[in-house]
Amino acid sequence: MTLTTAVSPALMRFAARPAAGPLPLLRGAACGMQARAFGIKTTLRVQERLAKMIKEDQEKGKDQDKDKDQDKDMQITGPEPRRDPILASMPSELRTPRFPEPMRGCTMDHKWHSADLEALEVGPTKHRVPDLISDRIALWAVKTARRPTDIFFRNKYLHRSVMLEVVAAVPGMVGGLIRHIKSLQGMRYDGGWIGHLLHEAENERMHLMTWMEVSKPVLWERALIATVQTGFFAVFSLLYMVSPRTAHRVVGYLEEEAVTSYTHFIGEIDAGRIENVKAPDIAIAYWNLAPDATLRDVVLAVRADEALHRDTNHHFSDRIRAGRESLFEDMDTVGDKPHIKY
Repeated sequence: MTLTTAVSPALMRFAARPAAGPLPLLRGAACGMQARAFGIKTTLRVQERLAKMIKEDQEKGKDQDKDKDQDKDMQITGPEPRRDPILASMPSELRTPRFPEPMRGCTMDHKWHSADLEALEVGPTKHRVPDLISDRIALWAVKTARRPTDIFFRNKYLHRSVMLEVVAAVPGMVGGLIRHIKSLQGMRYDGGWIGHLLHEAENERMHLMTWMEVSKPVLWERALIATVQTGFFAVFSLLYMVSPRTAHRVVGYLEEEAVTSYTHFIGEIDAGRIENVKAPDIAIAYWNLAPDATLRDVVLAVRADEALHRDTNHHFSDRIRAGRESLFEDMDTVGDKPHIKY
């Protein structure tokens, strides 16, 4: 209700009163004009305020529509990606993946099936007869270390394989490291051993990664494995610095035991006491196995690698004894590419 409607009844009552002379009439007329003017001003102010509110609502609606359009654009185009500082500083050489190479290069020629793996010459009963006191000590040490393993794991060949590969992956890395340091300190060629030893260590590590996918060792088994590996690393490092010839002989006999263990592993699978499950993807990719490869195929491939490590380490020990450590003089020529000493 406006002020005009509120004042009008009062003016009517005032006008109904008897006139007392010209002065009251003039006063009444003046009051009526003032009231009418006030009502007009009030109406104008209300209209102005309403117009202002309508204008503000329209502008607010435009802003909301603009925000909606921006949201749609963001949904279509997406936010500008943040620049990753690590990725930006990554050298191009590191962007090319380097896949581990198997020990036997022939496995990369074609997909390997069970018949191909069975045909590999591994010599499961091959044994190097010790002829020196140090060789006998090396053989005795390996046989002694195997006894608690046989008692603890018995026929659990999957878990036995994990323990074996944790230990077997140490010698190649230790030997490669020590020979690398000696080559730097003496500022002389190594004779071509370092690459072979590091390749052996990588191959044994891939064995371990494969068995980890199959066996899934629990926490206490991991703790036991870590303890055994730490002790073996310390002892073998000291042995390699004192007598590398004996150290390689130890590895040769250790690999003989590995070949024997994997041969028994295959027998357990053939007897049905261990399920011949599908081979893990890491094994199929690493050894270039057939897509339908099984656990037995993996064991055959691992045994073939261990047989190669056995022969290599016995040969390394013999070369040190003969004083012919350099491999360059006995290497085969690959095409017309000259030998590069390293």
